[in-house]
Amino acid sequence: MLGLNKIYRRLLKPLELTYPQYLVMLVLWEQDGLTVSQIGERLFLDSATLTPLLKRLATQGVLERQRAERDERQVLIHLTDKGRQLGELAKGIPACVGEATGCSLDEVVRLREALVQLRSALARGDGALAAAQCKE
Repeated sequence: MLGLNKIYRRLLKPLELTYPQYLVMLVLWEQDGLTVSQIGERLFLDSATLTPLLKRLATQGVLERQRAERDERQVLIHLTDKGRQLGELAKGIPACVGEATGCSLDEVVRLREALVQLRSALARGDGALAAAQCKE
């Protein structure tokens, strides 16, 4: 894992992003205008962890935080033009990571999909059910 951190640190430095900030931006590049809780669900982060990340990204000018009109308890997160431009600059990062690890882009995509499925199953609690069934 340490080697992967070095790879990401080197790739993200020109974008002035940390790895956790990059993960938040990935979610927003995929779907803009999410609530803080929706971003937290996708990244498995609680609001106490996520809020400081979002504040720093807002300070950098890559996103804006706005209270929802319908429910002021909710905060909507929107990319700024600078944030969208950053997304264009970051498009090559997955391929660079794959190259650095010796994996093809297809392998990286398949691995990511498998990890997303695993994460979803764990979030639903399927893992506990399967473990209980295995003991029978």
